[in-house]
Amino acid sequence: MTTTVVIIVAVVLLAAIAYFLIRARKGGGQGLRRRFGPEYERTVARHGGDTKAAEHELAERVRLHGSLHERPLSPEAREAYAGRWAIIQETFIDSPVEAVAEADALLARLARDRGFPDGAGFEEQTAALSVHHAEQIDGYRKVHSAVRDRSSTEELREALVEARALFDVLLGDTPAEHVHPGHGKTGRHGTDGRTTA
Repeated sequence: MTTTVVIIVAVVLLAAIAYFLIRARKGGGQGLRRRFGPEYERTVARHGGDTKAAEHELAERVRLHGSLHERPLSPEAREAYAGRWAIIQETFIDSPVEAVAEADALLARLARDRGFPDGAGFEEQTAALSVHHAEQIDGYRKVHSAVRDRSSTEELREALVEARALFDVLLGDTPAEHVHPGHGKTGRHGTDGRTTA
């Protein structure tokens, strides 16, 4: 009878361990899905629907870049970046391709100054940014590819508008409304991107 009890206890323990391992694996995927949002879906699509491969890649990003601490910007640096973005928005009206190319370079420099990997390696930089700013990374990707893909003026404008979200987060300023290139002021923000009274 003692042997039977030991066997039953062992089987119950193994079943419990298997249950928790399966649940932990599913929870890991759900955790990654919550953490990365649309970036999770984009990564799964890039892996041809292979969620295991996508989750492995995203978990590796977290391992490599999860402990990164963003460096603060000095008030002078924040001012300079905000001024440069305002010039980009003004330039867009007459030179949309040049404005978007400059926005791409400005985002790379800003990310580098905040402590992310150097913009020379776009994929490494966006991988690190996606760990900390998954909701805003898509606009940066669109700006980066828009010039190369010879996008229409409207596509360039949309890319620049979406990239503004990452710019605001990295600058440490996340207003609810933005200045839309070529459309002037919206909400309470002037053409320099600052909140007005």
